[in-house]
Formats: sequence, structure tokens, C-alpha cells
Amino acid sequence: MSTVLELLVVLGFMVLVHEAGHFVVAKACGVRVETFAIGFGKRVAGFRRGGTEYQINALPLGGYVKMAGEIPGEEVTNDPGELNSHPRWQRMLIALAGPAANFVLAFVLMACVYMVHNEVDEYFSGPAVTDYISQPSPMAKTGIRSGDTIVRFDNVENPTWDDVGNHCLLNLNQTVPFSFLHNGQRVDTTFFVASTAATPDDFSPDTLGFVPKMQPTPVKVSSLLPGSPADRAGLRPGDQIVSIDALALHSVSTLLAYMQDQKGAPAVLEVLRKGQPILLNVTPQPTEDGGTKTYRLGFYPVPPPVKVERLSIAKSLAKSWDFTKKNSMLIKDVVKGMFVGHVSVRSLSGPIGIGEVVHEAAQAPGWTPLVGTVAMISINLGMVNLLPFPILDGGMIFLLLIEGALRRDLPMRAKEYIYQAAFVCILMFAAFIICNDIVKLHLPILSRLKL
Repeated sequence: MSTVLELLVVLGFMVLVHEAGHFVVAKACGVRVETFAIGFGKRVAGFRRGGTEYQINALPLGGYVKMAGEIPGEEVTNDPGELNSHPRWQRMLIALAGPAANFVLAFVLMACVYMVHNEVDEYFSGPAVTDYISQPSPMAKTGIRSGDTIVRFDNVENPTWDDVGNHCLLNLNQTVPFSFLHNGQRVDTTFFVASTAATPDDFSPDTLGFVPKMQPTPVKVSSLLPGSPADRAGLRPGDQIVSIDALALHSVSTLLAYMQDQKGAPAVLEVLRKGQPILLNVTPQPTEDGGTKTYRLGFYPVPPPVKVERLSIAKSLAKSWDFTKKNSMLIKDVVKGMFVGHVSVRSLSGPIGIGEVVHEAAQAPGWTPLVGTVAMISINLGMVNLLPFPILDGGMIFLLLIEGALRRDLPMRAKEYIYQAAFVCILMFAAFIICNDIVKLHLPILSRLKL
């Protein structure tokens, strides 16, 4: 019940912001807004002002805006206050205003987070000690090995991991001076910062083949996915994973990189359980990630230690802009991946999956996980509504562009058929997503039914 209530509040708030975007721009363009409602169903309370009925309805899930002449099939009176009486560019602005409000919400929320509670992993400001070096990588060719310390990168002596990351971005596809300590001996060499990224924003130092030592302690298990390789191997919440095949672990990134190098071969985990060492045999599970086969064990770790800092307004706005832009592009890549077959539609989540994510964020310590989750979902809502599919805002914009190219409105009967077909398709897709959510719950009854 708490998950349902949390989902209703979060989705209701974001849908309300979305509809408020449509409302404000419609009013500014002179469109008559007949109803602005919070919730759906039977009217509970409200008032009328300026030709608009403001009301609260019984079902508190989002809200809606009803504009004059908006619904295909309504009687057209050529009233100047009707939506279709306005220029197409104004109708496009009104359609764009809803998704834009969601992006603005995410941007403002994350800017506030960065100004008052910006969490940074502690290892970023510490010595650049490596936890793992991927053997097929460019970094391995320098001779550096797991556990070595980088003591010079570019022109920085004794760099932190933050310095290493920044100077990688400054020297993409360039050779830089590079020194490291191996068994107490300093090795001076050079390193070519190879990048195939289209832009610096797309580059990640992870592609160079080194994993930082993120904490002095082993990886601690927080929870497990039922039926996962980790669950079947006997791993339990609270266990500390000391090593895999005798390789010491201080981050999940090291574990993932090692399994990738071994192509998912069976491995032996050394685990500390209540102070007692035990050995567990495990076989990683292959998964598809953007067309690349990766390997997972199926557990959630306790995050590495963090420190909290407050950023200036300028830095907060810049970081919030990067957050909004990168996550918007990520959603675009997911949609593109589904069309080319690199991403399965089974990876999508509907209301049940979103509810789980919101509940986990609400139960996490502090308020920043929930705010970050709300920002992510708001970006998702904005991007989905921009898809060029009828009923969605993007579909309305697409039809308006077609009408602009034809220099005339499409017949009302044709619009009715288009919207009816789109409504059926959306209902079918929603049913598929909800069924997919239920299957991913791993309920015992589903296991017995072999779904």
C-alpha cells in the first residue's frame, strides 16, 4: 500500500506539472481552457474563474487540461477561443509546453540538489590507486597492474582520480606523460588517451581499462535478485565479497570488469559472512546491454563512501543541465535500440516497475535519492510525450507539421480514425508493459506457472 501511495503522489505531481505547462501556454495564446483538473473521476470540489473550471476530482492520479475544440469530433463553432482557431505554431507551442515543463522540473530539482547536497564518492579526491587493470585494454600496455598507484598523469604529480578524469578529457587522442608505482618502484612512460566518442561528453575514462580503488573494504551485499546467479550460489545480504578467483575486490566495477574479461566463465568468490570466510562457486549470467554482451551476478551493493559538498549556483546549474541532457539522450538511445533490435522491449518498466523504483528511493536514507528519482521519471515523461505518436504531444506536433506541409487541415473524420487506432495501440502496449512488470516481480506463483 505504501508503494501505491508513493507512486500516486510522484506520478500525480509530475503529470500535474505537465498539464500546468499546457495550461499556462494555452492561456497565454488566448485559447479558452474549459477545465483544469487535479485528479480524475467525480468532481469533489472546485470553482470557476476566468471561464475556466478549476476542480479537484476523486482519483488523485495526475490531472488534465480540457481546451475548447481540442477533442476530434467536437462541434466546431469557429469561436476565436477554440484551439483549432489558432495558428499552427501556437498549437505546437501548447503541445510542446507539457514536455518542456517536465524538463524544467527535472532541471530545477537537480539544481537544488547540487546546491545543498551534492554527493561525491570519496575516492575521487584520494590517491589514484588502481583496483583492477583490464588486460586487453590500452592501459595494460603501459605495464601498470592492479594495485599500482598513478603518480603522474599529464602535467599533474600525485594526481587524484578527479585529476586523472579531467586530464583525460583535456587530452583525448593525445599522448601524455604517465608514471606509476609498481612494487615500490616508479615507472615513467607515456599513455595514449584513446577515444572513439563522437564528442567529449560521450567519452568515459572507464573505456581506457582501469578501475579505481573505491574503498579500502571489500564489496558488501545489500540485497539480491531472486533466482539470480548470486542467489543460487548462496550469497546473502550482509556478505562481504573479498575476492573473485583470488583477485581482491574493492568495487563492483572491478567485479564487472573481471567477469567481462573472463567472458562470464565460472568463478570462485571468497566471502566474509559474520567474520567467517567461505568459498562460493558462481556462474555469471550474460545480459544484453546496448548490443554488447555483459555479465552480472544479480545483487545490489552497499555504495562506496561519499562526501557531501555544496556547489555554487553557476556550477549547480551547469551540472543540472548535464544531468538533464545526458539522461534525455539516454532515453533516445533506448528507443532507437528497440527499433534496431539492440534493446529488448522486455527491459521497459510500467507503473509496477516505476512503483518499485520510487519505493526504493523513498526508503533510502536522506531525501536526495527520491528527488533524483523524481527528476529521472520527469525526464522520461517528457521524452515519451515527444514521441511522434497520435494522442501524445509529439503526435499532435507531427500531425500539425503534416498539415503545415499540405497547407490545409486534415479531414476531421481522418483525425478521428487516427486517434481511435492510436488509442487501441496504446492500450495494447500498456497491457504488455504491465504484464512484463508482473513477470519481472519473480512471484512464486509465476515460477510454478513457468512464465
